[in-house]
Amino acid sequence: MTKIGLWLLVFGLGNCVYVTKGTEQSTMARVNFENLRIYELSEKLADKVWESVLPWDSFARDTVGKQLVRSADSIGANIAEGSGRGSSQDYRRFLRISRGSLYETLHWLRRAYQRKLLTARQTSELRSIISELSPTLNAYLRSVSKSASRKSAAFQTDN
Repeated sequence: MTKIGLWLLVFGLGNCVYVTKGTEQSTMARVNFENLRIYELSEKLADKVWESVLPWDSFARDTVGKQLVRSADSIGANIAEGSGRGSSQDYRRFLRISRGSLYETLHWLRRAYQRKLLTARQTSELRSIISELSPTLNAYLRSVSKSASRKSAAFQTDN
């Protein structure tokens, strides 16, 4: 048994259980999304994007800015939502949507830079986060997919 949890939440999702601070649990089938490196990176990216867009004039914020913020926020939101779904298939689908949002964010960063809304330094900082997040997200998606394939194969063998 190990002590886990920093949050005051208790809920079960299939065989996934998140516990309150100070309680004990013997197994946890799925990782809490808040502890995933991909989620931490997605939050870092979204917060940096937000900070970058805030000082823009209203036209730039209402056009490119809102799109950029929404796409960056969507990366982490889909990781979180997918982890709360009941099946591995749903989880993988939401991870793929998250990856799509990452590429959309890259598109809006390019537009913002070309339109001189972001400096080269700001763009470089954001691209640095993306260059770490992208392969990490892809590797995590492959890992989740392989795990699901092994479970499916084991189930077919048992039946």
